[in-house]
Amino acid sequence: MRTHRLRPPRLRVFAAAAALLTLAACGSTSADEKDKDSGKGSGSSSGGFPITIEHALGKTTVAEKPKRVATVNWANQEVPLALGVVPVGMAAADFGDDDGDGVLPWVEKRLEQLHAKTPKLFDETDGIDFEAVADTKPDVILAAYSGLTKKDYDTLSEIAPVVAYPDAPWSTPWRDVIRMNSKAIGLEDKGDKLVDKLDGEIERTVAKYPQLKGKSAMFMTHVDPGDVSKVGYYTAHDTRVQFLNDLGLKTPGSIAKASKGTKKFALTQSAEKIDAFDDVDIVTGYGDKDGKLLKTLRKDPLLSKMPAIERDSAYLLPGNTSPLATAANPTPLSISWVLDDYVKALAKAADKVD
Repeated sequence: MRTHRLRPPRLRVFAAAAALLTLAACGSTSADEKDKDSGKGSGSSSGGFPITIEHALGKTTVAEKPKRVATVNWANQEVPLALGVVPVGMAAADFGDDDGDGVLPWVEKRLEQLHAKTPKLFDETDGIDFEAVADTKPDVILAAYSGLTKKDYDTLSEIAPVVAYPDAPWSTPWRDVIRMNSKAIGLEDKGDKLVDKLDGEIERTVAKYPQLKGKSAMFMTHVDPGDVSKVGYYTAHDTRVQFLNDLGLKTPGSIAKASKGTKKFALTQSAEKIDAFDDVDIVTGYGDKDGKLLKTLRKDPLLSKMPAIERDSAYLLPGNTSPLATAANPTPLSISWVLDDYVKALAKAADKVD
C-alpha cells in the first residue's frame, strides 16, 4: 500500500525503446501453457483484439493478446497474477514488506501457487525505472492504479502500450483496477469473476460484524508524533476511504463536504479546528508497532478532544514493515489476506461508539 506518492522520475537514458516492440513477442508468461500459441490465456477474453482502452492520459490500443506483461507502480501486478499470468516485471514493494525482499507475502504466495519465479523487480524509489521496464521487452504495461504523469506515460508508451488510470492519480477503485488491467490482457471475463468473488468475501466477512453498519469512519494519513499541530486525512476520492464504505462504514459529513471542493486524495486539518471532526465515529490510519502515535494523540490537549480519540474508538495500523499495514488499500490479492483481521479491528473500535 503506497502511502506516499510517486516521486519525480529519475532521468534515464536508454536506447531506442521503439525497437524493442519488434522483440516483444519473445516468450510467454501465461500460466496456461497449452493455449499460448492460440492467443488464449488462462481463461478466455470476452472480446477479441485489437482492443482500445480509454483513460485519463489518452487512449491505448493493444493490437494482440499480450504474452509479456509488465506492471509499474503499486499493486497492478496482482491482477495478472490473480488471473494466472506472471508478469515479466513489476514494481518492488516499498511498504508492508516484512522481509525486505520487495515482494509482499500474498504476492509471494501466489507466485508459489503458480510455480513461478519472482519477476524482475523495478526499483521505484526515485520514480519509474524506464530502462529496467524496457529491458523486460513487454507487450503491454499495466498501470490502472498509479501516479503516472503525462511525461511518464509518454515515455513508457515508447516501450509498449500503457493502460493508465481512468480518472485521477492514485484514485482508481480496486474493482476498476481489476477490470481495466484484465481487459488489457484479454481476460476481462475472468476479471469480472474475480470482482464477484472478492465482493462475496467482503459481504460474508462484514456480515459477522453488524456493529460496523452506519458508523462513520475517518482515515488519517501518516502523522508525525513529534508534530501534531495538524492532521492529514484521506478524502472520499481515495481508495482507502472507498474501502471503508465497502465494509459498511460511511464517510463523515465533514470529510464528504471537504472532498467535494477538491480532486485531491488527501487534505490536512489544523489541530486548532479539530472539532470539524466531531461527526467521526471511528478513526483509523497509519500508526506504529508500539502504539506511540495513538498515545500521543490521547495526550495532546487539542486532538484528545476529538470524540473518537476521547472514547478510544480508534484503530491505527501497525508500522511500515507490517503486511497488515497495507490492509487499508485494497488490492486483488491482499483483500483475502487481510480482510478478517482488518474488519475485526475496526469492529472492536465500533464497539466503543454509543
